[in-house]
Amino acid sequence: MKVKSPSNVTRVAIVDDHTMMREGWRLFVENATDLAFAWVAGDASEAMRKVDEDTPDVLVVDISLPDRSGLELIKDLRLLRPKMPMIAISMHDEKLYAQRALKAGARGYVMKSAPQKDLEQALHRVAAGGIAVSEEMSEEILKAFSSGHSAEPKDSISELSDREFEVFVLIGQGKTTGQIAEALRISTKTVDVHKMNIRTKLGMNESGELAYFAIRWAEGQKTTSDRQK
Repeated sequence: MKVKSPSNVTRVAIVDDHTMMREGWRLFVENATDLAFAWVAGDASEAMRKVDEDTPDVLVVDISLPDRSGLELIKDLRLLRPKMPMIAISMHDEKLYAQRALKAGARGYVMKSAPQKDLEQALHRVAAGGIAVSEEMSEEILKAFSSGHSAEPKDSISELSDREFEVFVLIGQGKTTGQIAEALRISTKTVDVHKMNIRTKLGMNESGELAYFAIRWAEGQKTTSDRQK
């Protein structure tokens, strides 16, 4: 079901498990030009139900949700509502997740630390049928497209599922199992299962080997990002 809104107003819904972030988004949307607040959801299951009841003009999805990866939610909603534009949001640098988000079906990727004017521009852009990523990321994607190669490197890390990649990134940040569980709102046992699956895909036997590799990988990503600034 689609609730009608004035032609010049974009109805925005938000999926985020943090109460303060949800309220912040609500206030931001309500005070932004030509935007209207539709609803909020705290997890993927609630979001699926609410989208079915009231499809917004644009859906904003946090990548880290307690019941499922936000990217997996985007994939499912893309099949159910192919015309509904979605924007992925995260605390992580877009170089880590933007391409995964676009591949999943999002029309944009915005970091939570972005200025409000960037968030507003992104919402209007995807509502109009465009794609919202930074200029740097746009150039990287265009270069990969023009060269005929995927922008995402074909290595073992690219084989990780979206949730496994979230865990891998947090391992690279030096987070403990308990801290990862808290950050992703999942149990420590679930984190351990993800770690085991990651080790299998990366061909590693020991947890220490995974931690060392993830930290080195994260340092390499930071070095590459700093060089491009």
